Amino acid sequence: MGLELSKNTLQNYIGKAIGESPWVEITQENVNRFADITIDPQFIHIDPVSAANTPFGGTIAHGFLSLSMLSYFATAGAGVGVANMTMGINYGFDKVRFVSPVRVGKRIRGVSKLLSAMETKPGHFLFKQEMIVEIEGEDKPALVAQWLTMAVCEAE
Repeated sequence: MGLELSKNTLQNYIGKAIGESPWVEITQENVNRFADITIDPQFIHIDPVSAANTPFGGTIAHGFLSLSMLSYFATAGAGVGVANMTMGINYGFDKVRFVSPVRVGKRIRGVSKLLSAMETKPGHFLFKQEMIVEIEGEDKPALVAQWLTMAVCEAE
């Protein structure tokens, strides 16, 4: 987890950076496994020879593979939580934009900023984070998302 806050300090972090995850390499094996599990075998993802003849110049990760990495990025340093949190739940997205393709062999990481935090009922905190998936060595990110998560805490 990137940042664990107390209930009383949540509002002090609105608009501020939360953290960043380590870099993760996108391998052809992982892309192939993602294609298998999502039943999305489009050649630009799984066929290096055919993909070499596209504007991408090689295979690229599925956009949803990059998006699915947010869960890892959050637990590896780019997430936000509350003291005494017992679980975090995906709540949805307000906005997701796939900005640049991720070429196989590139490394990506998650960088986050807290946009809002609200206690919806006792012990339940709804966070909105801006999550940027950066591509190492590139100017444009893979994606930018406004991710909603719910933190559930032990009763005080």
